[in-house]
Amino acid sequence: MNAVVEARGLSKSYGSFRAVDNVSFEVPLGRIVGVIGANGAGKTTMLNAILGLTRYQGELRVLGQDPALDRAKLMEKVCFISDVATLPRWMRVSEILDFVEGVHPAFSREVALKYLGRTKIPLTKKVKALSKGMVTQLHLAIVMAIDAQLLVLDEPTLGLDIIFRKEFYECLLEDYFDHQRTIIVTTHQVEEIENILTDVIFIRDGRIVLDASLDDIAETYVQVAVTADKYEDAKALGPIYDKSVMGLHRMVFEGVPHDQLKALGETGRVGLADLFVAKMTGGK
Repeated sequence: MNAVVEARGLSKSYGSFRAVDNVSFEVPLGRIVGVIGANGAGKTTMLNAILGLTRYQGELRVLGQDPALDRAKLMEKVCFISDVATLPRWMRVSEILDFVEGVHPAFSREVALKYLGRTKIPLTKKVKALSKGMVTQLHLAIVMAIDAQLLVLDEPTLGLDIIFRKEFYECLLEDYFDHQRTIIVTTHQVEEIENILTDVIFIRDGRIVLDASLDDIAETYVQVAVTADKYEDAKALGPIYDKSVMGLHRMVFEGVPHDQLKALGETGRVGLADLFVAKMTGGK
């Protein structure tokens, strides 16, 4: 199986509102894919369809199965973290580990305890006595301890401090990810996950505006710091983004040969955050 997720003409409507609008994409095996979009762009709706949490129109296969019909079987191979960690508030941390160990054959208590050992979460405390950040940390530790083929993360570190966010993504890359696992992640902290991604999907108003590997992006998009005397020449090449910063025009070009752009000014790699702004604003 080369594609973990295959979508063809995937759509989801709420009344007259099209949350996901006729999108087609594939998520290959062994990739880390960032789904990036503004609030209300359709990211979570797309993830919910993949997880079998919402009905949809079009064709969708996840790990070779229809998530709308085979969700129970699919969830044996898929883990999910939403932007709001929900765990039984009346249970102690150790009791939650007992429960998950009893119901999920792919759960490793040893791995969960390793992750929890990096936190200040006591095993004897009830969930209701933990801070919001600790609940999120506990949720992450449980999910990361399940040997799943597909891990879906929807704003997984929302509300956590920058130190834990950094540690989480390092653990995700070094301890969890391998080429037999696939990860789909959404986040607003684009810069924090850019170094772990292999592919990105930009979504706006329910439609995909970019679906590419980071290698392809590096080949296709270039940022140039253009001085005033080269501005008209640069403008003639049709930049997709043009912003004046301290006397220089920071322009982003798509598909223009690198050698041609070097004559206009200092060239550099386009960061995902800058590329996202360029694609979302249409050069404005």
